[in-house]
Amino acid sequence: MNKKVNTLLFILCATVFNVFVALLSFVTFTILYSKFLMDRMPESSGPWSFALIFLAAIVISFLVYRLVLKYLQKKVDFEKYFDPLFVRGRIRRN
Repeated sequence: MNKKVNTLLFILCATVFNVFVALLSFVTFTILYSKFLMDRMPESSGPWSFALIFLAAIVISFLVYRLVLKYLQKKVDFEKYFDPLFVRGRIRRN
């Protein structure tokens, strides 16, 4: 495999991992809310609770993604195996 294929596979796997962590944290927070807080909260707090659980799941997935990426950067030389996504353009001098 070449660097472009490695980069594409890395982005695909990283996206799947990020979505999986977000779904896992969303389900976990929803279960925790329904077991411990739902009986103590008024019924009108349902939409707000859903929104906060959704935002918390996104934040948690972002933080876990960053931690895993930092760990991978220490273990793997990205420049050796992956192609850069953005390349600076050449400056033309006349």
